[in-house]
Amino acid sequence: MTNVDPWQFDLEGYLREAEPDAAERADAWQTGIGLQAVDGLPVSDHLLGTAKEHIEGNITIDEAQRRITDYYQIREGRHDLETESTKEGDLVSSRIAQLLGERAFVFSPVQLQTIHRRLFDQLLPHAGTYRTYNITKKEWVLKGDSVYYASYDSIEDTLRYGFAQEQGFAYAGLSAVDVAHHIARFVSGVWQIHPFGEGNTRTTAVFAIKYLRTMGYEVNNGPFQDHSWYFRNALVRANYEDVTRGIAPTMTYLERFFQNLLCGTRHELKNRYLHLDWPQQESDQNNQPTPQVTPQVTPQVTPQVEALLDALSNKELSAAELMSLLSLKDRKSFRVRYLQPALAASLIERTIPDKPTSRLQRYRKAGR
Repeated sequence: MTNVDPWQFDLEGYLREAEPDAAERADAWQTGIGLQAVDGLPVSDHLLGTAKEHIEGNITIDEAQRRITDYYQIREGRHDLETESTKEGDLVSSRIAQLLGERAFVFSPVQLQTIHRRLFDQLLPHAGTYRTYNITKKEWVLKGDSVYYASYDSIEDTLRYGFAQEQGFAYAGLSAVDVAHHIARFVSGVWQIHPFGEGNTRTTAVFAIKYLRTMGYEVNNGPFQDHSWYFRNALVRANYEDVTRGIAPTMTYLERFFQNLLCGTRHELKNRYLHLDWPQQESDQNNQPTPQVTPQVTPQVTPQVEALLDALSNKELSAAELMSLLSLKDRKSFRVRYLQPALAASLIERTIPDKPTSRLQRYRKAGR
């Protein structure tokens, strides 16, 4: 009888992780593309075609990554508006699809750093490293005010403490609603620390999805695909307080998001409900808001949105045309301060609503 080395026998039991099936691949790509809306980033037709090839099993995710990287290396130095506007959205979308297709995961702050590094390598100067400065950010839903983020010199200690607290929490036996309630608080805490200079929301979203999956929860990624900006605004409202105006942090909106994610509920996820000027909504038994839209409760229109509406007049214009009319050169500032608030307040609409990242996309005043 031949002696079998038990260590050799055990090693043979490990197999290289296979590609996910087509449905999983499609879900990962849709999530990656949907999350770019957090920063108003479009994706190119080249990215969509590459994603289709991977979903259909014609190429691997590594080949898809190479195609997208090569696409932008060839165009490096051209500085055409379309290439500049889609590069980050394409690269990060594909990287999210790759990460969500992998089952490797460790619950730790280091994993959070690794996700950030993999998403933003060669896109951000300090990908995967904690910020070394304090930050504020004007928020549309807060009428230009900012959340208080963690001080840069407390990031590492605060993250370590939060992760240790979460590791001690027992999910066993909880209902899906209770899980949504708890995970909303944990994710909100991680996001409020804002450990990185940029890309925190997308990094937090990917981490949350993978964390829930490792615990065995079936995650419906539809909310991340379709309502990523709502997710960010819900995080903002969960971490904002102004006692002088009677405004307290509220987890309601973020819990609704995670209930849709985990419980199959269908809460209406509208950004305008999160605006400070929107009245507190009464919820029915399913905790779904039933807003009454009147001119008196329409969110305050910022000077930037007013300028955008004036530029549109009665025309249908592309983002590039609008930026030219407004004499703007900073694409990110245009998205964050002009385009996104106007879309969220339903003051303007896309001409191709079912393809928000189409290169043929135009914008017009709502109701035209």
